[in-house]
Amino acid sequence: MNVLENLKYRFKHAGIVEQLIYVNLAVFLLVHITNVFNFFFKSRTNFLVKWFALPANFDDFLTKPWTIITYGFLHTSFLHILFNLIALFYIGHLFKQYFTSKQLLSFYLLGTLFGGIVFIASYNFFPVFAEEIDINVLLGASAGISAIFIGIATYIPNYELKFPLIGFVKLWVLACIWIALDIIQIPAGNAGGHLAHLGGALLGFFYVRNASNKELAIFKSINNLFSKKERTLKTVYKSGNKTPKPNVDKSRNQEEVDAILDKISKSGYDTLSKSEKEFLFKQGKN
Repeated sequence: MNVLENLKYRFKHAGIVEQLIYVNLAVFLLVHITNVFNFFFKSRTNFLVKWFALPANFDDFLTKPWTIITYGFLHTSFLHILFNLIALFYIGHLFKQYFTSKQLLSFYLLGTLFGGIVFIASYNFFPVFAEEIDINVLLGASAGISAIFIGIATYIPNYELKFPLIGFVKLWVLACIWIALDIIQIPAGNAGGHLAHLGGALLGFFYVRNASNKELAIFKSINNLFSKKERTLKTVYKSGNKTPKPNVDKSRNQEEVDAILDKISKSGYDTLSKSEKEFLFKQGKN
């Protein structure tokens, strides 16, 4: 009982990235526990896969519409879930530096949804899939992860990541490689999976492009830290004819703060010079 309570406590107080990882791991464990019972009872069908994987056939999908989301939490292969959750961990935490937990969950779910739509549409439209449409299903978190990765790469394309033996690589380059690998592997096998990844990637790209016209919440909050709130005007009677001196430097400082914040949003905090970091720190204390 203590173990169960401990797990519930850890899940409740974990971040959204860790919570998604826990859910995927829990479903993976249930799938393999079910496989054990199937072995003893000589059953060839895992009911979790049957009821929660996304079928390619549109008529089958209509009988299980929830699978358009549930497939994004379902894995049967150890290597499949291992690579997906490693990617989710690192990409998710990078995403969280610029967006909120709610937005990350939205990218994951909407990427999963749109990836599923592309998967079903492709299998029901392209003749090459006609012979496989009744037997093929989609599962895995890759479409949701693709939405998160391409979304953050669209938002900060010039952000650089350092790799051993390679050096610094910009995020937009990694995003292009990510998409290119899916495209060139479509004829090689798992075409439906790669098409779903591309669907998730498209969702991430257009989601950010549409939202980029508005000031995102995280930078609005940062900007508010450096902007003094307007005070309510009061009528004060003083003797003398002195007029208040306008604060000319205030607007200049705010312009410089805005420019630095814009640089952070595009390239990351580490790209700031020492003088820019010191200036930002001083303005934050004012």
